Amino acid sequence: MQSQPVVIIGGGPAGLTAGYELSKHGIPSVVLEQADRVGGISRTETYKGYRFDIGGHRFFTKVSEVQQIWKEILGDEFIKVPRLSRIYYQGKFYSYPLSLLNTVSNLGIIPSFLVLMSYLKAKVKARINPSEPETFEEWVTDCFGERLYKTFFKTYTEKVWGIPCNKIRADWAAQRIQGMSLKRAVINAVFGSQNAKSLIKEFDYPLLGPGMMWERCQEILEERGSNVHLHTTVTRVEREGKRIKSITAKQGDRLIQLTGDHFVSSMPVTALLHRLDPQPPEHVMQAARGLKYRDFLIVSLIVNRDNLFPDNWIYIHSPEFKVGRIQNFKNWSPAMVPEEGKTCLGMEYFCSEGDPIWEMSDADLISLAGKEAIALKIGVHPGDLEDGVVIRQRKAYPVYDGEYRQHLQVIQDYLETFENLQTVGRNGMHRYNNQDHSMLTGLLAAKNIIGETHDLWGVNTERSYHEEFTKEEWKSPEEKDQATLLAAASKA
Repeated sequence: MQSQPVVIIGGGPAGLTAGYELSKHGIPSVVLEQADRVGGISRTETYKGYRFDIGGHRFFTKVSEVQQIWKEILGDEFIKVPRLSRIYYQGKFYSYPLSLLNTVSNLGIIPSFLVLMSYLKAKVKARINPSEPETFEEWVTDCFGERLYKTFFKTYTEKVWGIPCNKIRADWAAQRIQGMSLKRAVINAVFGSQNAKSLIKEFDYPLLGPGMMWERCQEILEERGSNVHLHTTVTRVEREGKRIKSITAKQGDRLIQLTGDHFVSSMPVTALLHRLDPQPPEHVMQAARGLKYRDFLIVSLIVNRDNLFPDNWIYIHSPEFKVGRIQNFKNWSPAMVPEEGKTCLGMEYFCSEGDPIWEMSDADLISLAGKEAIALKIGVHPGDLEDGVVIRQRKAYPVYDGEYRQHLQVIQDYLETFENLQTVGRNGMHRYNNQDHSMLTGLLAAKNIIGETHDLWGVNTERSYHEEFTKEEWKSPEEKDQATLLAAASKA
């Protein structure tokens, strides 16, 4: 039986940030990570010297304490990367966010006019009969009109989530595409920016990918006496009354048991509930069974071409292609590609475990990804494909379906009864957090252990998700944004 002041389940951004903050105050912890490396879905995988993300991770935030942690850990090992992403639809590329002139040029005058009429119709309807949208379909249609919704949002969103848009909660739309509007695009195109906020033009990125951040964080923790155990799967979380008593974990063929004063968990909250012993009440377990996740796999292709396209990534909206998004890792950092004259593409497929795509062999997936890369006419030609590798990621995205909110509330109410357990991060709270918000929950969890009082569930992920900054904000993140977030999370 081992004992540590703090036991942290999960070595992703949230768990490692909690451990890092505690280490700054001289409080040791132990981190348990079931994978072969730290970083969670913010890790960087490697194959024959090629490095690639599990999805792209731009380093930007309005939370200055998070920015400070990034700088403390990696210092000057960031590079500045130009931001560029586009939408591929029916053989044409559209600026993202949508640009008026580019969209009209690609769609044509008459379809563009019909889009505008559809938008105006939606605004008139909203004035006559105002109502709060409940689904993704209603939210986007209210903002952009039905035609633009069907053209640029419906097919891609259903490809990502695998369910109809009218079954997805409006919460997700409000969080992920907040602040964009057709009206703004028209005004900016006709009259110029008018000093309005716009998407960031560049972002920080670790030289060797986001995993570099968390691998360095692991080194710092271990130097300060806080061990990080890889290949370690939590199998049992023993509870007694309102406290967690111990954790049992499996390392290969060996079982270890740890006790602690405090426990922080970033493992999927559904898995945590299933590992509690004794098991929670049936109504809590029923809520846990009701939460859903979307899985993800990436096929990384090594292409014998120097330059293919300038984007960091491209969204593939055309439904005839199974790929959902394409990363060009060389455009994130040239150091991700070890050989001159080569490119590494990440062909991302959104799926669920058991789907035909998920169940395909690696060889068939590499073949499919290669054929789609060629058919998309993004610069890949027959004979250019040199090699490939497949990485599968379970529980990549918490699903915001029609029932998730009520299920999550039941779970939250139950977990809050524990005196020495906090859940953090995307999966620990079943929230579509970005890396910086996951880090913020870990940071606040550590502050609670140190003696402060914060409500992690009160962290407002919507407030500062989007990449919207004035030039002044981008140069120096506003302290008031951080203060607002911290104040909203504070009970005191």
